Amino acid sequence: MLSYRHSFHAGNFADLLKHLTQVYLLNYLNRKDKPYFYLDTHAGAGFYSLHSPEAEKTAEYREGIARLFAADPKHPFLKEFKALISSFNTAERLDFYPGSPAIAAKLMRPTDRLALHELHPKDYQLLSNTFHQDKRVRVEASDGFAALKAQLPPKERRGLIFIDPSYEVKTDYNLLIKAVKNGLERFATGTYAIWYPVLQAQTTNAWIKRFQKAGLPNLLKIEHSPLPLTSGQGMTGSGMLIINPPYSLATDFKSLLPELNALLIQGTQGKFLLEELI
Repeated sequence: MLSYRHSFHAGNFADLLKHLTQVYLLNYLNRKDKPYFYLDTHAGAGFYSLHSPEAEKTAEYREGIARLFAADPKHPFLKEFKALISSFNTAERLDFYPGSPAIAAKLMRPTDRLALHELHPKDYQLLSNTFHQDKRVRVEASDGFAALKAQLPPKERRGLIFIDPSYEVKTDYNLLIKAVKNGLERFATGTYAIWYPVLQAQTTNAWIKRFQKAGLPNLLKIEHSPLPLTSGQGMTGSGMLIINPPYSLATDFKSLLPELNALLIQGTQGKFLLEELI
């Protein structure tokens, strides 16, 4: 099934948690001079207009990036992220939102390498058009889960594996665990960042427990739900599972999450948590 397109959801509250995590991990890799590899398993179109028919139809960005763009954040990393998003726009207007490929290409160095996978034919073409002149980037119309087996380990021996499926197909949950295990067998020292939606808390927690039972190492869980679980609005929050996270990530996000929640909360209460899973 290839009906999902992220253009309907670009810049929503889930994107903020997802891309804040991504930027943090890329900045951490950039601290060393040695080159690294970035693999994006479900890259999407890579770059989005917030005035497109798709974005305006759902207007999810208004409860996400638009709130941050209009705010004066206090946390240094939220300030840095707002400046990054501003760099993709002009003057004081919020017209565009970068997907994970555009963010990665912006932050990575000339010696680093990117592999972007996208199966949706229209999004693949848009992705290819965006990066066709960037020699660091390889775009493939292929299964991103299979790439964890085919493209690892990277020659650089350093890398970030960014996994962001739509979960529109329910088998994605099983395929993801299998793919990550395959990847770790080949590239045990890589950092794996896995996004997931929070639709029903019990179902989400049961799936995460399966991750734990799979014996995955050094697993950090970051979750944020700006909508109450009883809202009846489908996805009430989202989370990130990070394998082999930087030692500083948990500490830095512990101070960031309260402000992010206050910024994005819809209703009387939100929920956030950060937990190291054993």
